[in-house]
Amino acid sequence: MRARLANDAGVTKEVKIGFSWTTFFFGFFPALFRGDLKWAVIMFIIASVVGFFTFGFGAWIPGIIFSFVYNKINIKDLLEKGYRPVDEQTKLELQSRGIISSVSTTGSNMGA
Repeated sequence: MRARLANDAGVTKEVKIGFSWTTFFFGFFPALFRGDLKWAVIMFIIASVVGFFTFGFGAWIPGIIFSFVYNKINIKDLLEKGYRPVDEQTKLELQSRGIISSVSTTGSNMGA
């Protein structure tokens, strides 16, 4: 499933929810191409460290782990940057997966 998120400036992004096949096959490159430099660097460093200690054989292990969590991380980062679900279906799906709470998704109640 895909989630449509928009910010106050009207910029809309469509992001996938769930397993990241692109991260599974291409490692840190999808994060890099999406402009998510922080997570691209984190994934690269972790893969490099694991690869170093396993003589290159274990460098694929972090890629498999990040395949399960990267899309959720990406959505949470976008929400922190001010993006919000565009429609009720997206909002309900994000709530059911525990990405957003059912209390507030507009940010107007934050800190209250």
